Amino acid sequence: MKIVILNKPYDVLSQFREDDAHLTVSHFVHDPDLRIAGRLDLDSEGLMFLTDHGGLNQFITNPASKKYKTYLAQVDGDITEEALEKLRQGVELNDGLTLPAKVQKVDEPEWLWERDPPVRYRANIPTSWVEIQICEGRNRQVRRMTSTVGFPTLRLIRTRIGSIDLIQLALQPGEQTEIEPLLYPDFKDLPEDKPYRSRSYVKKPGGTGGKPMQRKDKDGKPKKSGTKRIWQMDESEKPRRKTNGTTRPNTKSRGRRAR
Repeated sequence: MKIVILNKPYDVLSQFREDDAHLTVSHFVHDPDLRIAGRLDLDSEGLMFLTDHGGLNQFITNPASKKYKTYLAQVDGDITEEALEKLRQGVELNDGLTLPAKVQKVDEPEWLWERDPPVRYRANIPTSWVEIQICEGRNRQVRRMTSTVGFPTLRLIRTRIGSIDLIQLALQPGEQTEIEPLLYPDFKDLPEDKPYRSRSYVKKPGGTGGKPMQRKDKDGKPKKSGTKRIWQMDESEKPRRKTNGTTRPNTKSRGRRAR
């Protein structure tokens, strides 16, 4: 299993497909086996997780896994304790109530790199910084959350996924590094990397296909199908169309006309 961490710069698309208007992840990462697990918006920065493990994407992004993603948000205005408490309890968005978040107001970090272009500066309106941890992954979720409580996000940086810390890795925008999964507790219960296969089929020895699985009863005998198909029924068993008595029988012959 291979895991690569990229510090995605601002104005870079989270995709490998080339784009005429913007740089994409393919400008920085050239390994064709890697896939993105947990995307970032075009105008967001920070930790991006790439792997060649088939089941890791869902493992990382599924809220049931409780892999908290940590974001540093610069918001418009001096955020209040009341707004922070609303974020902690969960806020109502147009796609439902968010799960409770871990939120605290923080100082502007010393390690912060410059953004190009920089966030707009307005002398009469201050800005403040908030650290937000969520285990969901809705579209533009953090931005919508802060806007809902009255403090729109001006800049958003993802700094952590689980125990993987972008700041500890000391990656600047556009830099990447490969990490060793065994050094992180997040991956101790990782699902096995298997290609998708329909549940109704069993694998043949030495092959990828199979035959339909045969259901058995408690005595180990093959179960009989519960519902007959229409072509398996006798005429007396076939369902009859219910009418109000005014429908005339269909006397038209089907198929080719007699010559």
